[in-house]
Amino acid sequence: MENEQTTQNRESLKQASAGRKKSPNRPAGSGQSKRAAASTSKSVPPPEMSCVPVPAPATTPANTEEVCANCGREGSDTVKLKNCTACRLVKYCSLDCQKTHRKQHKKACKKRAAELKDERLFSQGRERPEAHSCPICLLAIPVPMEEYASIRPCCMKMVCNGCGLAERNAGLHNTCPFCRTLVPQTYEEMLAMVQKRVDAKDRRAICQFGAMHGRGLCGLETNVQRGIELWTEAADLESPEALYKMGRFILHRTKLGLLECDNGNHDRALRHFMISAKMGHKDSLDVIKEMFGAGIATKAQYAEGLTGYQDAVQEMKSPERDEAKRIGFAGDRA
Repeated sequence: MENEQTTQNRESLKQASAGRKKSPNRPAGSGQSKRAAASTSKSVPPPEMSCVPVPAPATTPANTEEVCANCGREGSDTVKLKNCTACRLVKYCSLDCQKTHRKQHKKACKKRAAELKDERLFSQGRERPEAHSCPICLLAIPVPMEEYASIRPCCMKMVCNGCGLAERNAGLHNTCPFCRTLVPQTYEEMLAMVQKRVDAKDRRAICQFGAMHGRGLCGLETNVQRGIELWTEAADLESPEALYKMGRFILHRTKLGLLECDNGNHDRALRHFMISAKMGHKDSLDVIKEMFGAGIATKAQYAEGLTGYQDAVQEMKSPERDEAKRIGFAGDRA
């Protein structure tokens, strides 16, 4: 009995094992179908995504100056670009773009603005205006001009002392060397002549009237404020003399150099002194010499300033001027 039972159990185990390997509910060949489906799925491409591709950025134009520095918009008939007024390096399409870009642009803007300011400062005033020459001998008048020439109240011409002395030696000392008007004998006559020219909006007369008030000349009380007002009025009429005289009180080239020295900017100070020395200003040359002695200026720089000063002085010399200086002749002054 035990042998029969054992045999039945073994047969049952064989059938159960065979059932796991080949289930009656799973069709034959289902494994092959699965492998075929897997191989087929590999050859079929995946379904396409529904995302919209991002367009490529617009190409930067060749002339980058014609785009807004902040947003990159190109200038056109409808988009008007405006320069940064401080540095003129970049342009903007709107005030909002300029404000947004300010933090990024600030450092470069300040640097370029300072460079532009220096370019204007050191490029101006290198040549003396025509009004700084005597209308008779046509030579430039040495500086300070008040020591080497006089303004005639009748015609407001600045005549050098050399020509004034030559006129006196010719026996015409009672008349103006330029317009032949009789020389005024009193302050009242002189002021009346100047006032007449001022009323006619003569730029040089207004400027000279400012000097009279500013320095208390011809019996007038010293009034610097009134003098500056008159110089400003003359400057508005494009008077180079007014700009020169205003500069003596405010922005004189040599004083700018001294100010830079006080601030420790010796290179900038030297540039100011060099310009004025080359126009014949002795005080500026003396400062350059002191800077050379202190090791601030080089020998070549001092030589350049000295040569420029000597050339300027030589161009302004004449025998008549030398004689006037020797005898201390100052001419008739307004």
